Amino acid sequence: MPKRQTKKYSKPRKLYDIALMKEENGLIKKYGLKSRREVWRADFAIGTIRNIAKRLITAPENEKEIFLERQRKKGFIVANIAEVLALNKEDLLKRRLQSIVVAKKLAETHKQARQLITHKHVTINGHKIDSPSHLTTVDEENSLEVTLALPAKKIISEEDKKLLEKLNHTKEKAEEAQ
Repeated sequence: MPKRQTKKYSKPRKLYDIALMKEENGLIKKYGLKSRREVWRADFAIGTIRNIAKRLITAPENEKEIFLERQRKKGFIVANIAEVLALNKEDLLKRRLQSIVVAKKLAETHKQARQLITHKHVTINGHKIDSPSHLTTVDEENSLEVTLALPAKKIISEEDKKLLEKLNHTKEKAEEAQ
């Protein structure tokens, strides 16, 4: 039986709020996103992390430390719960595979990085990743590679070369005759 689908984003209360749309469009251009939904997903994910951090304020220190270590592995620079609560959607957008490829100078633009990823030219630990929204951990960031498979040059045998020369020679004679 398939897993129950969970919510991955939440729409803003006012979809056509001018200030919000300008902010979202700025993020779309800055990070090369496909649509506003990707901004909403990042905001929702950060909100989820913040909610967990709020619940952990009253938790024992060992639980807090485990949570903070998990966030550090994800690539967020946090030392305490207050810094987790200060995270915003841009911090998450910087951890996307698409942004990491550009930051490591493996692609010149975010759009080029997105194309390389969707065409399966980017590998992490030898596995092809085709999702630009993949959240990259610190360990994965070090094993990131771009592999462009260029088409192999056709090897022409000596017999084929002679045949081509004869064809070219006959074409030249036909053109001269006209």
